[in-house]
Amino acid sequence: MCGINGIISLKNQMLNDNDADICKKMNDLILHRGPNQQGIFRGNNFIFGNTRLFIQDHSSLANLPMTGNTNQFVLAFNGEITNFKELIQKYKLKTKYQFKTHSDSEVLLFLYQELGESMISELNGMFSFAIFDCKLNQIILCRDCFGITPLFYTKLDDKFYFSSEIKSLLEIQSFEREVNEQALYHYLTLAYVPGEETMFKNIYELRNGQKFKINLENGHISKSYHYRMKYEINKDISFKDASNKVHDLILKSVERNLISNSTIGTTLSGGVDTSGITCIINELGKSVDFPTFSIKMGEDSFDESHFQRIVSKKCRTNHHEFLITPEDVEASFFQHLSHLDEPLGNGAPIPIYILAQKASKHVNILLSGEGGDEVFNAYSVYKAWKIKKYYTTFCPKILRRSIYSLVHKLPANYSKLSFDFQAKRFTEGAELHPAAAHFYWRHPLTNLEKDSILKNNSFFSTDQLGINLFNEFSDKDELNRISMLDIEHFITDDLLVKNDRMLYAHSIEGRYPYLDRDLVDFVQTLPTHFKLKGFQGRYIQKHALRKVLPKEILARQNYGLEMPHSIWFFDKLKPLLDRYLNKVSIERTGLFNWESIHKLINIHLSKKKDYGRGLWTIAVFVAWHELYIQSSDYKKYIQKKVIKEVS
Repeated sequence: MCGINGIISLKNQMLNDNDADICKKMNDLILHRGPNQQGIFRGNNFIFGNTRLFIQDHSSLANLPMTGNTNQFVLAFNGEITNFKELIQKYKLKTKYQFKTHSDSEVLLFLYQELGESMISELNGMFSFAIFDCKLNQIILCRDCFGITPLFYTKLDDKFYFSSEIKSLLEIQSFEREVNEQALYHYLTLAYVPGEETMFKNIYELRNGQKFKINLENGHISKSYHYRMKYEINKDISFKDASNKVHDLILKSVERNLISNSTIGTTLSGGVDTSGITCIINELGKSVDFPTFSIKMGEDSFDESHFQRIVSKKCRTNHHEFLITPEDVEASFFQHLSHLDEPLGNGAPIPIYILAQKASKHVNILLSGEGGDEVFNAYSVYKAWKIKKYYTTFCPKILRRSIYSLVHKLPANYSKLSFDFQAKRFTEGAELHPAAAHFYWRHPLTNLEKDSILKNNSFFSTDQLGINLFNEFSDKDELNRISMLDIEHFITDDLLVKNDRMLYAHSIEGRYPYLDRDLVDFVQTLPTHFKLKGFQGRYIQKHALRKVLPKEILARQNYGLEMPHSIWFFDKLKPLLDRYLNKVSIERTGLFNWESIHKLINIHLSKKKDYGRGLWTIAVFVAWHELYIQSSDYKKYIQKKVIKEVS
């Protein structure tokens, strides 16, 4: 994978040397995404920039941007087309075109020449690309089905700018950096920014499964979907046949994602998803001495190293385990934020940043288990959705009020997914609309708390954002409509942001076998009780992997990667809390009410209620504001890379 940038005139005017200089600066800021080569292609009314990480073909013939055998088509490309070898065979491309490389970039370019923009529907893998078509005098910008690869854009001074990372767009001379307060409102609800908006006013994100078509003659821009989840259920398939098919598709996906001419390893959390990938590699006969990388949290209730070691021992991998301490978190705080470009209240980015930093000494590619939880309905929030249906139907409201009162008298326990935490969250969210409840069960701050700490709170409701998407698929099963919220937002706007930015900070390509298009397309046709049977999530996934996974992994509770900031705020992370959540820093943003935030801090430190995630979310935003809005200090902390080849 790589990084792409571009400038397009919307007035059919020739771009000048100053525009080329800006594109070069945009490239320079994302060299960490492609430290092996960078290039710029200048057309009359557009400029493409590319940085390149050597993966498939290391030769200069595969340099980007790429023009193929003629200059009629120009490609700027970020991604990996995992089925590129299959596409060569399917369309007999080598009998029709003169290949000069072994890269998937060249396959993409020739496939466009063969099929036009309809070729997008043939692609599996992860991609963001721009293709200039001289014959049609247009540019197509496209992002993959699930938003694995990022693509941001802005329009300014009759020009359209795009980039793989927001920081490159900040290089535009006339761009003014301002906080998008609507995005902040959503962020305080979800700990991430959902949808096409970003934390910067006037910078947007092309959504997963979307494409732009830009007419260079008149500057007209059209946006459309090339992919959306359908959830067209196959009621005739048997569970046995479905399970066998799931196993085969996971195996095929892992096999595709192992194709590389660079060093490759996998993350190993000890959960079903990453353990499943490792054990499938073992089934393929490739796991002996295969590099696996794990995080061990320095807090007992967050430590999953026991399960990681079970899998590593079974598969005889070359295992690497990294301990994460509060000191590590403080040491990496600025660096991780400077690569995120937007605040992310998830506790996992810093651990992933540290893992990638250490893994980069051994590999260029890491397989990840992201997507498995959402595709197979593994999270406890899916079970909560089902319990909610029974709870609100059969438990009278007066009794529910008593239960609510009772569980809220439980003392706060700051261990990971403690009973009191889950019981309080469930009883609070159970009275809400299903989509609003789904958001609520993961929130860092309630609506009341959010309204209290913000100076301005007259914004479009985050709950309504979820309800609108939920209602858009009103003809689908309710569980699939809930899953859609996670596919559209939680994966794209949170989990994949964390992985993409933190891995690429250290020039590592992430690959995601559970987001293989063939696999996802098949699983979405399955009856929901194949995935959530009773109150057991990922039922069919476990059944499909039952012969390869250790019994301890099949039996364990589902966890996500989190940081124990709630506990660490009492001692070793207290200085970080004090540094950003103080009256001067808070008031300097001009966005918050200090007294309300101070109250949350006191409640947390007095152990009356766990506000760890909420305080972390606010602290991350305040630090981001200092780095990106009050200054340009984020540039000090970007991983410096030296380009080996410039074209």
